[in-house]
Amino acid sequence: MSAFRGIALGCGNFGGVGSAPALFGQGIPEDEAIAIMDRAWQSGIHWFDTADAYGGGRSESFIGRWRAVQRPEGLLLTTKVFHPTVGDPDDVRLAPDRIRRQAEASLGPLGVDRIDLYLAHEPDPRTPISETISIFEQLAQEGLIGAWGLSNYDHAGIVEALRHGRPALVQNAYSLLERGDEDGVLPLCEANSIPYVPFSPLSGGWLTGKYKRGEPFPAGSRMRLRPEPYEQFVDDRVFDGLDRLREEAEARGVSMTALAFAWVLATVDGAVCGPNRAAHLDPILEARELTLSPADRDRIGSFFT
Repeated sequence: MSAFRGIALGCGNFGGVGSAPALFGQGIPEDEAIAIMDRAWQSGIHWFDTADAYGGGRSESFIGRWRAVQRPEGLLLTTKVFHPTVGDPDDVRLAPDRIRRQAEASLGPLGVDRIDLYLAHEPDPRTPISETISIFEQLAQEGLIGAWGLSNYDHAGIVEALRHGRPALVQNAYSLLERGDEDGVLPLCEANSIPYVPFSPLSGGWLTGKYKRGEPFPAGSRMRLRPEPYEQFVDDRVFDGLDRLREEAEARGVSMTALAFAWVLATVDGAVCGPNRAAHLDPILEARELTLSPADRDRIGSFFT
């Protein structure tokens, strides 16, 4: 069985908000990031997910400094390549020379001599995927990376990738509110035994119940800082589904967050959680203990359809 299954700690908000250059230096400060990593590690989450562009490199550096102190045996690390880090905003792409440069540049901040899983952060229309996969395979042969995978690739992109190699993982957005991969990507991954471990299993906080119908968005939330990926959820249909999810969670005696996260765990191969505080791991740990039958999963899934 692949090691790349289960819950990963998403470090995308360490020192920034994802890969957004305008928000580099904001997001989760280092002391809180350390508290989150401590709690995750102590709770048995031994897979951390980052990218070279998160926080303009701060995320990788926070992880590396934490590793230097904790020296965690068995930690799996995922990082990604595509977006600009610092300096030239046009320094993007998945050209082979850039991938090698960025992979080598990630080793120092992370404090490792090998990246366990290296992901193409999104497709590069200017570079043939055969060239991208070729350099990934070279880096794996050289021992610079352990495996490679794809993030934000659609069905056609994964089909094309399979003509040139075999990704070890696909990481796209998936949740009760974002289910576009069900028609093509999920069956393709299953047919090819590729683990599918999504990011945004709580849809940027929408499935935690923090956003209320007719109320202002909370200060510091993603809907204040970076709303563009989630603006389609400002819809009565979504708020109706959230009401049903809340009622279901209350009937089970669990939190909305835990139930939404458990639904993802019951449906695919794992999920990347992205807590903003150490205490936000509580419902994720709660979700690990929830068992949903196929009938439960289908009924809860119907809340938003």
